[in-house]
Amino acid sequence: MTLPISQQQLESYLWGAATLLRGLVDASDYKQYIFPLLFFKRLSDVWDEDYQGALTETKDAKYAAATANDRFAIPAGAHWKDIRTTPKDVGRALLNAFQAIESANPERLQGVFGNAPWTDKAQLPDATLKNLIEHFSKHTLSLANVPEDELGNGYEYLIKQFADDSGHTAQEFYTNRTLVHLMAQMLEPKAGESVYDPTCGTGGMLISCLAEVKRRGGDTRTMGLYGQELINITAAIARMNLVLHGVSDFHVAAGNTLAAPAFAEGDRLRTFNVVLANPPYSIKKWNRSAWESDPWDRNFLGTPPQGRADYAFLQHILRSMDPKTGRSAVLFPHGVLFRNEEADMRRKLVESDLIECVLGLGPGLFYNSPMEACVVICRSQKPKARKGKILFIDAVAEIARERAQSFLHAEHQQRILKAYQSFANVPGLAVVAGLPAVLANDAKLSLQLYVSRPKSATVPGEASTLAEAWDEFDRGGREFWLQMDALVDVLDGIVAEEAGDA
Repeated sequence: MTLPISQQQLESYLWGAATLLRGLVDASDYKQYIFPLLFFKRLSDVWDEDYQGALTETKDAKYAAATANDRFAIPAGAHWKDIRTTPKDVGRALLNAFQAIESANPERLQGVFGNAPWTDKAQLPDATLKNLIEHFSKHTLSLANVPEDELGNGYEYLIKQFADDSGHTAQEFYTNRTLVHLMAQMLEPKAGESVYDPTCGTGGMLISCLAEVKRRGGDTRTMGLYGQELINITAAIARMNLVLHGVSDFHVAAGNTLAAPAFAEGDRLRTFNVVLANPPYSIKKWNRSAWESDPWDRNFLGTPPQGRADYAFLQHILRSMDPKTGRSAVLFPHGVLFRNEEADMRRKLVESDLIECVLGLGPGLFYNSPMEACVVICRSQKPKARKGKILFIDAVAEIARERAQSFLHAEHQQRILKAYQSFANVPGLAVVAGLPAVLANDAKLSLQLYVSRPKSATVPGEASTLAEAWDEFDRGGREFWLQMDALVDVLDGIVAEEAGDA
């Protein structure tokens, strides 16, 4: 009898596969090879588990095979064991197996294995593929040995490791999970609701909402998870991630959310109860002219500048919220709160009374970037007591720094969550501002305009403590980078105007 694998053993086993590719492929490309092999091994082992259980019960091999195929069909010749015994042209055999499995499971697995160049022997010779297959063959990834939650955790670990190993490219497929967990807690997804991420990456935000419902004792089987992702391999990883977490009702589309939104009902965007997103910030290559006459009516606040598509993503999200129960949490750089070129759109947004909360966070929560993050929370229908008001939470100090990365520990999350749920003034942390006050500030949403941080108690002329000196340095640095961001905006506008005149 095979013994269950501990979480530590699982993580070591998964990362061990990636190390076999060192020196052969770029670290940023590990994911397109390792994830499909892991997924293929899991499908095969679970199929074997279902088959053996049915065979033991009935002694009928034909019935056992049909039972195993109920979960996921694996056609003849497309099982892990078939590839393991392939003597040559292993990449071709893998590709054929992947295509056969996708074709046999079109509704759930279409495109799930991605499009890696498996037949490129110059990059992946047979010997390397055989080593990878033998490595994955060391453990049985059945449900009994590795339950869905544990394998899902291992998968998330691998995503994080790839992010660390591949450097700046990681922003495409990894968002700080401690922040994602906080966003899910703030939106309180419920059983029976739909959750949507228009820039879903590897599906981490969708899975976090699933975990939040499970934590609260809700039935996750009644939830629908929806996502769209620009990069094909990342969309495929999201599909694998959801399957490995035991999700059955999900739809992840590949494509450009701004240019071709995947979820629509007739001539309108489909709406969802919960929307979470970490859009690519301030992208410059997008079709601004098409947005001016957007067929989905997503330009109701206006057309963003060419160099900043942030408000295009925000308007898409607002149009994707259920008109009664919809709520959203979007991770942005701080510039969206105050940039002059977006002032008219921001004013209309404030006047619409959709913004419920602006949460300012400390630096380093964007992956591999020192930039400070903020979360903008909106609701289609605010509770009566919150109408005409916006809660500002300045949580720049609610952060931990470990191994050159920032995190929100449980105590940070709880303090922020408590301030959000109470929707009341908290000295030095949170302020409730009426819309007239915000509009009087030219609709700027910068945290420092509303929340006063505690001033140092040091008497002038006396030496500051190290902590106080650091706070002073930090404040000065924040102001400097805010000014630099505004300067970049001005320069971008000049460049855009010159390009338009050319």
